[in-house]
Amino acid sequence: MNYPPSQMSVINTRKFFKCFQKVACLILPVMLLIQVAKAQDDHYKNGMVVCATPNASKVGLDVLKKGGNAIDAAVAVQFALEVTHPEAGNIGGGGFLVYRSAKGITNTLDFREKAPARASQNMYLDSAGNVVPGMSISTHQASGVPGSVDGMVQAHNNYGKLKWAELVQPAIDLARNGFKVTAKLASALNHNRTQFMKLNAGKNYLLKDDGWKEGDLLVQEDLAKTLELIRDNGRDGFYKGKVADELITEMNQGNGLISQIDLDNYHSVWRKAITGNYKGYKIITMAPPSSGGIALLQLLHSVEQYPLKRWGHNTDSTVQLIVEAERRVYADRSKYLGDPDFYKVPVDSLLNPAYIDARMKSFNWSAATPSTSIEPGKFVGYESDQTTHYSIVDKDGNAVSITTTLNDSFGSKIFVSGAGFLLNNEMDDFSSKPGVPNMFGLVGGKANSIQPNKRMLSSMTPTIVEKNGKLFMVVGTPGGSTIITSVFQTILNVIDFSMDMQQAVTAKRFHHQWLPDDVETETNALDSATINILQQKGYKVISRGNIGRVDAILVTGDGYYQGGADPRGDDTKLGF
Repeated sequence: MNYPPSQMSVINTRKFFKCFQKVACLILPVMLLIQVAKAQDDHYKNGMVVCATPNASKVGLDVLKKGGNAIDAAVAVQFALEVTHPEAGNIGGGGFLVYRSAKGITNTLDFREKAPARASQNMYLDSAGNVVPGMSISTHQASGVPGSVDGMVQAHNNYGKLKWAELVQPAIDLARNGFKVTAKLASALNHNRTQFMKLNAGKNYLLKDDGWKEGDLLVQEDLAKTLELIRDNGRDGFYKGKVADELITEMNQGNGLISQIDLDNYHSVWRKAITGNYKGYKIITMAPPSSGGIALLQLLHSVEQYPLKRWGHNTDSTVQLIVEAERRVYADRSKYLGDPDFYKVPVDSLLNPAYIDARMKSFNWSAATPSTSIEPGKFVGYESDQTTHYSIVDKDGNAVSITTTLNDSFGSKIFVSGAGFLLNNEMDDFSSKPGVPNMFGLVGGKANSIQPNKRMLSSMTPTIVEKNGKLFMVVGTPGGSTIITSVFQTILNVIDFSMDMQQAVTAKRFHHQWLPDDVETETNALDSATINILQQKGYKVISRGNIGRVDAILVTGDGYYQGGADPRGDDTKLGF
C-alpha cells in the first residue's frame, strides 16, 4: 500500500520512537548504574573518616566497618596519627572534641594541656623583663602537661562501643611494622633533621643517615612499646609507671617543669558547647579555653546581613568585609579569652548581636580600618580581673570533630627518651608578656597569662553544623592562628557560595588577625584586579604559603556523606 508522504512521515516517526524506547530500556539502566557508581566514589551511607594521613583514615574506617561508632573511630585515629603524622598527631599534646549524637545530643571535651604546677607568670622573662627568645618554643620548659591520652580515655568511657585494646592496636602495628613515608612527610623530616639532632643528643628518633625519601619504611619500636602500655593499662599506661617515669626523667635532664604530681592531677573537662545560628544553620563549636568557637560565631554574625552570594567568592567586597570582621574579632580575642577555670570569660557579651553590630559600625567601604585604631571592645557591666584535625561520622549519624596539637610542627622537637614520643611546646600559647606576640604573631594579655595548672588559650575550632535539626557538616583544621578563619571561610563556601565539600575545602583562603596588619593570601587566592582594589583602599596584601588543612564532611540532601580532604597535605577521605 502506498502512503502519502505525510502519513509515511508519521509511520517512520512511530517506528523511530519504538526503536528508541527499546534502546532506552537497555541503555538507561546501564547509565543509571554508572551514575550511582560514580556518586558512590564521593558519597557514602555507612560512615566516613577524613584525616591527615591515608593510614590513619584507613584505621578509622576499619573501626567503623567492624561496628564501632564515631568515638571508637576517633580514638583509633588519634593513636594512628601519633604514629603516621608526627608533625601534629600526638600522645604528648592535647586538643578539643565536639560531639553530636545521632539524636542531636551535643557535648564537648577539653583535653587541652595545662601549665605545670611549677610554672609562673614571668618564667620566660630575663632579669630586664624581656622575653627570652626560644625559651617557650624549643626547651623542656616549653611543654605543658599532656592531655591527649586522658581525653581519649574519657571519650571512650562515655561513648565508646568497642574494646579499648582493639582501638589502640592498629597504631601499635603501624609503629612496629612501619609504614611507607609520603613525599610530604619525608620533606618535613629532612627539613627538621638538624633541630632533631641538636635537641636530642644520644637519641635517634625520626632520623635516617642518608635522609628520608618517599616510600621509605618508618619503624618506631619505642613508640610501639609505649602504645602497648596504653593499650593494656589505659590512662595509667601513660600517666603512671614506665612511660611516666621516662617522661619525668626527660624533664629532669632538661630542667623541665612537669612532675608526677602534674601527671596525677591532669584530667580532661567536659564543657557545654558554644552554639549560635547563621542563616538558619545551627553552629555547634568549642567553648574556652578555645578561642575558636566564640570567634567563629562573632565572624559569622558580622557578615550575616551582607549579600556574599551575590558578591561572589573572594571578590574585593567579600574579602574587604571578611578582613574587617576578622580584624575586630582578633582584637577581642587578645583581651577577653582565656581559661574559664581561671578567668571569667564574657561569653554572652562577646556573642551579643548588638555588641557585634556596634563593632562593625566603624567599618568604612572606602578605606581599610588601620588595626592601630582598633582596640578590644568594651562591655557595659563587665570588669576584667601544628595541629591536626579529623572529622568522623558513623552509620547511625553520630559525629565527632576533633582538633589536636603539639603547637609547632613536631612540637618542641624534643623526644622522651625510651618512650619515643614528642613533647609539645604549648606553653608558647600563653602570653609570656602582655603585648608580645607568640610564634603565630598572636598578642594576648592578662586573661591568658601563665599560671600554675592553667590551660593556655587556643585557636582550635572543631565544629559541627546542623540544618533543620539534622546533621549537616563536620569541619575543622590545623593552622595556628589561621584555624578560625579557615573554618569560617569553609562554612561560607558551602552555605553562601554553594560549593560541595571538596570544593569548599580546596578553595583558596586568606587571613587577617588584627596584628600584624596584613592580609595574608594563598598563591592565586585573589586575582590581580582584586588585589589592586584592596591596595588602593589601604590594605597590605601579602602572598604566603598554604593556609590550613581542612578536613570536613557534608551530609547531602539525599542523606549521603560527602568528604572534603585538604589537598594541601596528605589528607585522605574514606567511606563505605
